[in-house]
Amino acid sequence: MDRTEFQARVRQTLDQLRRELIADRGGAPHWTGRLSASALSTATAISALSVACRSRGAATSGEPCGSDRVAPRAEPEGDISPSLDTAPQDNDRYLMLVRRGCEWLLGQQNADGGFGDTDLSHSNIATSYLVLAARTLAADLLEDLAADPRLSASQESLRAYLETAGGIPALRERYGTDKTFVVPILNNLAVAGLVPWSDVAALPFEAAVFPQSMYRFLGMPVVSYAVPALVAIGQAKFCRSGCLPPWSWVRRSAIEPSLKVLEKMQPGSGGYLEATPLTAFVVMSLVDTLSTSPQPNGARDRIIEQGLRFLQESVDEEGSWPIDTNLATWVTSLSVAALASDPADQRDWSSDAMIDWLLSCQHTRRHPFTGADPGGWGWTDLSGAVPDADDTPGAIVALGKLRDVAGAQRLARIDAACADAKEWLLGLQNRDGGWPTFCRGWGKLPFDRSSTDLTAHALRAMATMPTCPRSETATRKGLRFLRAAQQPDGSWLPLWFGNQDRPAEDNPVYGTAKVLVDAPAELGVDCISQGIAYLLGSQNADGGWGGGDSVARLHHAGGLRSSGGPPNGGGERGGVTTSTVEETALAIESLASLWGSISGPEFSESSGFASQSPSLTASTRDAILAGSEWLVRAVAAEQHRIAWPIGFYFAKLWYHERLYPLIFTTAALGRVATLPFVSGADHDDTP
Repeated sequence: MDRTEFQARVRQTLDQLRRELIADRGGAPHWTGRLSASALSTATAISALSVACRSRGAATSGEPCGSDRVAPRAEPEGDISPSLDTAPQDNDRYLMLVRRGCEWLLGQQNADGGFGDTDLSHSNIATSYLVLAARTLAADLLEDLAADPRLSASQESLRAYLETAGGIPALRERYGTDKTFVVPILNNLAVAGLVPWSDVAALPFEAAVFPQSMYRFLGMPVVSYAVPALVAIGQAKFCRSGCLPPWSWVRRSAIEPSLKVLEKMQPGSGGYLEATPLTAFVVMSLVDTLSTSPQPNGARDRIIEQGLRFLQESVDEEGSWPIDTNLATWVTSLSVAALASDPADQRDWSSDAMIDWLLSCQHTRRHPFTGADPGGWGWTDLSGAVPDADDTPGAIVALGKLRDVAGAQRLARIDAACADAKEWLLGLQNRDGGWPTFCRGWGKLPFDRSSTDLTAHALRAMATMPTCPRSETATRKGLRFLRAAQQPDGSWLPLWFGNQDRPAEDNPVYGTAKVLVDAPAELGVDCISQGIAYLLGSQNADGGWGGGDSVARLHHAGGLRSSGGPPNGGGERGGVTTSTVEETALAIESLASLWGSISGPEFSESSGFASQSPSLTASTRDAILAGSEWLVRAVAAEQHRIAWPIGFYFAKLWYHERLYPLIFTTAALGRVATLPFVSGADHDDTP
C-alpha cells in the first residue's frame, strides 16, 4: 500500500470516529458515557435492599449497641425499626429491584461457576462471594426465588467455584493488609449468615471523630475514600461483637459523633462517591445495627434513607447497577483533547455551554468527604464526586484546548479556574515527588500512594500553564519520581488501569503510554528511550497492544469480528485478534506524540540504540504504522464499539467505559495524521 492510500484510510477512519464521538453527546454540551453493568455492584445493591426489607420484621434482644455480651439475632417479631418503617410501596419497590437484580445475575455467571466484575471479566473470588451473599439474602425474602431451580443450580456451581478458588483464605490473600474491601465483603457474608461475625475484623470507627487532617497519622487500615465504610462496618461489628470495658465505653460514646461525620460526608445524591458498592456497604451495615440498637437515631436513619434512595435511582434499565453513576467530567475532558489532536480540527464542535459546564464542575468549597481544598475537579458533575489528581489535570488540559474559542469573559474564567487548579495540584504533591489520588501523604495502601499515571498527567497539565518557582520545583520532583518509578524493563505501572490477562493484573502498556505521551526532554533521553523500547517490544503479532487470551476467546465465540489480515504480512496469533483497541490506541498516541524527539539527533545517538538494527527511529516508525493499520482495520470491523475491561475502580474492581475505545482511537489517529511520513511532509514513499 502506498502512502497516499494509507493517508486516505487514516483520514477516512479519523473522520468517522470524530463524527461518532461528536454525535455521542446528543443534545448536551458535554459527554456522559456509559459504565459497564457490574455483577459486583448489583450484588451489593441486592444485599442492601434485602437487608432493608428484612429489617422491617427483625426483632431485637434489647441490649444496647456494643454491649459487653454478644446478643444473638432474634427471630422476627414485627416491625421494630422506626427508621425503616417505610410505606408498603417502598418495600414493594425494594423487592422488585431485588428480584430484577437476581434475574440479571443469572445471565452473568461464567463457565467456571464464578462471577466477574463485568460481562467481559474473568471470575474472581471477591465478586463471587458477594453474589453468593446477595442471593442468599434475597432467597430468604422471596419464596419463589428460593424455589427457582435455576438459582439452586447456579448457587451450587458458584459454591464449587469458591471452593476451588481457595475459599475465605484466598479472599484474604487477594487483598493482603489492605482491609478496604476484604472487611466489607466479610461483613456482607456475616450479614447473610454465611460466616461468623468473628471473621469480620474490627475497624476503628471512632477514629472518624478526629479532624480529617489527622487521618493520615492514625494508621487506619483502609484508604482515604473508605472512611464511610470504616464507620458503618466498624459500628456493625461492634454492635455484634462488642469489646471489654473500659474500651467498650469509649467506643459506644463515639457512635453518635461518628455517625454525624458520616452524615456530613454523604452527598446530596445519597451515594458515597456515586459508587453503588460503597453506598450499599454503608446501608446494609447501618441497617444491621438496628438488630441490637433499634432506638431511633436521626443521623443513622437519614443516612440509610438517602442511601436507599440512591440505590433506587441508580439502577439500570436491565436491573443491574454500574460500579459508579458516570464519568462525565473525565470522558468530556478526554473527548475534548482527542478531538483537538486532529491537525484539521476547527473546534466547531465546541460551544460556550461546553466551557461553562466544564467550569461548573470545579469544586469551589472545601470538600466534606476528603477535606480537599477548593480548586480540583472530580470525575463527574454529580454531587458524589471528589476532586482528584487525574480529573483535575484532565480538565486543565481540556480548558486549554478550548481557549481559542473562548470570548474574553470566559477566557478570564478559564485562566482563574486553571490557576486555582494548579495551586490545588501543587498542594497535593507527596514528598516523594509523585501525586496521589485524593489526599497528600495519606498512607501506604495501594490506592493512596503516589502513582505514575497521575503524576505524568499532573506534569502535562502544569506544562500548559505559566511557570513559577514553586511549579518548577514541583516539576523537577515529579520527573525524579517518574525516573525512580520506571521498572527494570523500561515500563511504568499505573494505578487506575489493569489487564486481566496478566498474572499481576497490572497494565504496563497503559502506564508507559501515559508517562510517555508528550513526555518532556527533561525526563531524560535514556528514560524515554527505555520506555519506547518497552512499547516496541510489547507490540503483539497482530500489530496491536495489550489484550490477551480473553480477547482471543471472545473472538472465537463470535463476540468480535475479524479486523482483517495481519499488517505487513505478519501472522496473527492463532489467526485471531489478541489486542485491545484501548491499549493499542494509547500506545500509538504516545509514540506518535514523541516522533519529533525520537527522530532528532539526541535519540539516534543515545542509549546504545544507534548500534542496533533497525534503529530506534525506524523501529518506532514501523510500530506506529503497523499499529495504525491495526486500528483502521479494527474500526472497519466495529471493534471500537466493544469496550474492554481495562479500568480499575477502587480495590481492583474492573470496569469498562463505552467511550474509551472511541475516544482513545480518535486521539491516536489524530496524532498519526500529523506525522510527516503519513501526511506527506517528508519524501519517503514507503508507509
